[in-house]
Amino acid sequence: MQTAKKPAGTPAAARTIINPILKDEVVFLETSRESNGTQTLVDVTLSAGGGNPLHFHKDFSEEFTCLEGEVSIQLGKQIIRLKPGESATAPAYSKHRFFNQSHRPCRFRCRIAPGSPGFEQTLQLMYGLARDGQTNAQGVPKSPYALGYTVLIGGTYMTGWMALLQPVLHWLGRQAVQKGIAADLQRRYLTVW
Repeated sequence: MQTAKKPAGTPAAARTIINPILKDEVVFLETSRESNGTQTLVDVTLSAGGGNPLHFHKDFSEEFTCLEGEVSIQLGKQIIRLKPGESATAPAYSKHRFFNQSHRPCRFRCRIAPGSPGFEQTLQLMYGLARDGQTNAQGVPKSPYALGYTVLIGGTYMTGWMALLQPVLHWLGRQAVQKGIAADLQRRYLTVW
């Protein structure tokens, strides 16, 4: 398991974001900037029944290590149930998702390699929008421009029929940049550690 190099004097609470809609929590242990681009390292507390849809990343892999409870990882068609201390890796371009099949929260560490500032920013934006009531019950931004921008910078690609939406969302993301919406989102929700 990868150890974190938290900057001196930065309490974990200051590096924690909470999604009140999904009841999830992310603690930034090491950002891409702090690791000179080597990795992004976060601890995730996932609520019972929580998770994300099948997706893939072109530019980075994700390694999941269970810390508490049990987290399930789908890699392609295979489901892997991780217990504390066990890990699974989703290489770049592999279709995957993580989810919690249990009736209580689980906690896992996610190592993204190489590090991804866009992914880090997407988490902050999505959780900030949820905190401000700007997402639906599934945690999806209500604003199509905000949704498009998070998809554009996050490095996440949808699968199945949802992949058809990707070009439209990227276009909306570029429009958000041109209209100054992206700069407003960054000003309101991004923290640089």
